[in-house]
Amino acid sequence: MTEENYPGVLDRVKAIMTDGIVIIIFIFTISYVFSLFESVPDNARIIAFVFIFLLYDPLFTSIFGGTIGHMIIGLRVKRESNEQKNVLFHLAILRYIVKALLGGISLLTISGNKKSKAIHDFLVGSIVVYVKSNENK
Repeated sequence: MTEENYPGVLDRVKAIMTDGIVIIIFIFTISYVFSLFESVPDNARIIAFVFIFLLYDPLFTSIFGGTIGHMIIGLRVKRESNEQKNVLFHLAILRYIVKALLGGISLLTISGNKKSKAIHDFLVGSIVVYVKSNENK
């Protein structure tokens, strides 16, 4: 892999911003669906909250190789040891927690290394790469 296969801060921030819009759409959609019912059980509200705010990123990262924001921008999150494989779910959870806790601080390390890895990538052995052209087909 050459360095141009590893996205810098700008593309990763674009993916984060896109995910912010996706999450807002999820919130409005779920709120609308809940408003169609006279009474919505608290358990349903809790499950919706957990999915939107806690599981969206780790589930999409482990199952699809990235969030919707990653996919739209043309990025994928893979294992550094094998870029053909997605990050395992429990590592995707840890990656998300660290990313959420550190916020922009984690992104500061991206430009300081050849593979553009953020702190949360170093922690779990993940790497963010551009989608290969044959993956788009």
